[in-house]
Amino acid sequence: MNLHHPSNPTSRGLTLLEMSMVILVLLTLIQIGLFTSGKMSEWSKGRQASETLREVYSAQRMFLADHPTTDVSAITDANLLPYLQGSPDALPTVESLDGTELNILVNVSPPIINAGSGVAYDPSGDNSDSLWDVGD
Repeated sequence: MNLHHPSNPTSRGLTLLEMSMVILVLLTLIQIGLFTSGKMSEWSKGRQASETLREVYSAQRMFLADHPTTDVSAITDANLLPYLQGSPDALPTVESLDGTELNILVNVSPPIINAGSGVAYDPSGDNSDSLWDVGD
């Protein structure tokens, strides 16, 4: 009785092609994760900006309720400060996608984030999505 088995010339290890495929799949998953993380960060900044705008819009409406003869174009930051939660010293600002601080224009209704020269900052491109704006 011969119990000796001939050696198998093919090994059970991974080939270079299989290893390359595994590495490619892992790199793809990492890239998808980083892309999703970046988009979530952008969404978070937009959501924070819309919450700040809603707070300023509420302060603007309360001010106008107390001063019904005041024209919206005459409203200043100082007029709204007593109506903001926590009585801050200055009107809140929002952070743009590139990290710059942007001011809020309160002399229009609803208030807008100022991208410069009175132009509204809204990188989402939709003024009714409630990101970077008060929404409709």
